[in-house]
Amino acid sequence: MAFESLSEKLQNVFKNLRSKGRLTEADVKAAMKEVKRALLEADVNFKVVKSFIKTVQERAVGQDVLNGLNPGQMVIKIVKEEMEALMGSTMTEIALRPGNEITIIMMAGLQGAGKTTTCAKLAGQYKKKGKRPLLVACDVYRPAAIKQLQVNGEKVGVPVFTMGDKQNPVDIAKAGVEHAQKNGNNIVILDTAGRLHIDEDMMGELVAIKQNVDVYQTVLVVDAMTGQDAVNVAKEFNDKVAIDGIIVTKLDGDTRGGAALSIRAVTGKPILYVGMGEKLEDLQQFYPDRMTSRILGMGDVLSLIEKAESAIDEEQALKLTEKMKKASFDFNDFLEQMDQMKKMGGLSSLLSMIPGMGSKLQGIDIDDSMMDKTAAIIYSMTKEERANPKIINGSRKRRIAAGAGVPIAEVNRLCKQVQNQKQMMKQMSGMLGGRGGKKGGFRLPF
Repeated sequence: MAFESLSEKLQNVFKNLRSKGRLTEADVKAAMKEVKRALLEADVNFKVVKSFIKTVQERAVGQDVLNGLNPGQMVIKIVKEEMEALMGSTMTEIALRPGNEITIIMMAGLQGAGKTTTCAKLAGQYKKKGKRPLLVACDVYRPAAIKQLQVNGEKVGVPVFTMGDKQNPVDIAKAGVEHAQKNGNNIVILDTAGRLHIDEDMMGELVAIKQNVDVYQTVLVVDAMTGQDAVNVAKEFNDKVAIDGIIVTKLDGDTRGGAALSIRAVTGKPILYVGMGEKLEDLQQFYPDRMTSRILGMGDVLSLIEKAESAIDEEQALKLTEKMKKASFDFNDFLEQMDQMKKMGGLSSLLSMIPGMGSKLQGIDIDDSMMDKTAAIIYSMTKEERANPKIINGSRKRRIAAGAGVPIAEVNRLCKQVQNQKQMMKQMSGMLGGRGGKKGGFRLPF
């Protein structure tokens, strides 16, 4: 995940600060030198890093900090506050017109940034909030761009307006807005054309759309994996088209993530959302304070709770709570738990949000594909075996192992894990005293 290397380096710096009872000005400067190196290696803009280090250092060498009861913690607190300020301090929503007035959002960006997919992701978010979005296919140049939008629109249950690839994008945008007015759509998302690099034709087309259609918000989509180039792209788009906010995609990949820390400071425009995966639900609102906590290894409990609430089916959770009271946990329940975990981003993503887990995960390779192997073992069982683990004897285990293509030891391990979970539920049932709570039956299978 993005920031993994930066997070590890910063946590090592902070570990050294915490180990000192007293801090001198030299200690702070040495620590800031390491922080500076870590930020530059994460591809954060040089001018942004220079300003950030200067501000932190000026605050950190004050008498109140150096002579405080816990100077190391105070310096960490200052770094956290300044990093939050760097990324905007507060979460920013895409501004919408009041009531049922139509809000037109023009999405812009270079080819390959994930703009078309992000349009569908954003439309899906608005649909969940009770809005009536319409996607408009204005990219008439890239092969299959229209089809891609239609397929993704269908997946999130949002209509797509298209006039094919032979019409002028400005005319398509105007017709799309008219279609929205007639059909009661109150949000129109325009998927405009990208290019391999910024050119005058692309900028001219975006300006023409804004001149002919009442665009309320212009949102730029940038690829986190392009590093500093993403910041340069954002600055140029803002200078020529005037953007209102930015969505950073591919922040879940093996990227240094410096763009997310630099864009706000360079452009003055907020990051609105971040793309954290390829699935259409993998678009998260950007909270500077939560992102800072994750970068500094402090976890992100609020995002973890929100993920759980959106991924966990309440009826299933209540059913599992009842099973927990009766201690009747089986392999079908285990499958449900794994499915819930996948919806929440996988084990490695969840563990990174738990406070204090970041440093403990350093050097540990968490393989989420293990869940697929576990599912293969369970699907090699009969319905009776899944529902009643007790009947799985030696010969059944050999058959299951052969069916899943795994050693019998893997089947034994899974059977033991389910038995342990069942025993744990029995103990928890006694502690609950027969009381069940909303979504109380959810437990991660690890």
